[in-house]
Amino acid sequence: MSRKCAVTGKSRQVGYRVSHANNKKKRVFNVNLRVFRITLEDGSTHKIKIAASTLRTLRKTSK
Repeated sequence: MSRKCAVTGKSRQVGYRVSHANNKKKRVFNVNLRVFRITLEDGSTHKIKIAASTLRTLRKTSK
């Protein structure tokens, strides 16, 4: 499985690590993925990868 959120499609971003002398070096911002077990209507369970920010939003809206 790829490092991508199953709900929103968020994936890694590329940026620069910038020093005080303004030297730039490529770096990667990875997504904060969590494995979440979801139960479907037929009773079966599946594990999906969800970003932590998405999971937080889903829990806020389900209340």
